[in-house]
Amino acid sequence: MTVVSIGKADARKRAWEAAAAVPDPEVPCVTVADLGILRSVEMEGDVAVARVTPTYSGCPATLAIEMAIEVALREAGFEVRIERVIAPAWTTDWITEEGREKLRAYGIAPPVDASNSVRSLFGETVVACPRCASTETERISEFGSTPCKALYRCIACKEPFDYFKCL
Repeated sequence: MTVVSIGKADARKRAWEAAAAVPDPEVPCVTVADLGILRSVEMEGDVAVARVTPTYSGCPATLAIEMAIEVALREAGFEVRIERVIAPAWTTDWITEEGREKLRAYGIAPPVDASNSVRSLFGETVVACPRCASTETERISEFGSTPCKALYRCIACKEPFDYFKCL
């Protein structure tokens, strides 16, 4: 593989763009950058160093995400090192506004900005339906299609939906 010889700032920008475009394997409507789990991409010589924070310590997608970022960077012509960063711990507050809109459009209610509040820890959050925006919703199950989501139902439009839990 040939490493592209370009300026450090240009290389860093290209590396970030390649890594940031990687979709989350469990929620493919958002990228790792949208979720805020791609912490940084820096150039150390000719090596692109991507720093990634898992959504939680037991996330089964962590290795798949790291491998997908590595593949994207290699395909963009970079030598790669992936570093897992566990502190500070990831929080749903790191999800970008664009990411929240993508979740909503996909049919997943985005988390409420309150990861450090008592409400988020005990599920006392008002969750709006991603389809009709009604706040007349109820939690059906603490766990949805993945451990980081809960299953809700909208009383107004009768549709079930996932809620991306506050962490």
